Amino acid sequence: MKNILVLCTGNSCRSQMAHGYLEHFAKSRANIYSAGIETHGLNKKAVAIMKLDGMDISGHTSNHIDEYKTIDFDFIISVCDHANEHCPFIPSKNAVRLHHNFADPSKVEASEKAIQEAFKTTRNEIKAWCEKFVKDNL
Repeated sequence: MKNILVLCTGNSCRSQMAHGYLEHFAKSRANIYSAGIETHGLNKKAVAIMKLDGMDISGHTSNHIDEYKTIDFDFIISVCDHANEHCPFIPSKNAVRLHHNFADPSKVEASEKAIQEAFKTTRNEIKAWCEKFVKDNL
């Protein structure tokens, strides 16, 4: 069983979406964790946009990277540049570190419709990336 960590700045939006899709696509082949270098709480718009795709992440929590110090990860995936650049050392023996910067829809300042479209675009990009990751690595 592989251990996979998804890392973002606040573990509220992009990492939560990736966590949900990785669990969905990996099924029982991996333990999925998500964390932030800070914790910002679960983003309600991320929960809502995932629900529109049949994914329920409402039970997720916003976790700090320090909570997972004792887990030996096989993959550490950063989903934003800030987390990638400011990530503390994570002591995993042979972890493969991957990075993909997804746009942060929570930073969009526009109409409600434009914000929802930004969340949908990021969600769809994360979904495609996660599906390919699972296919290629698990």
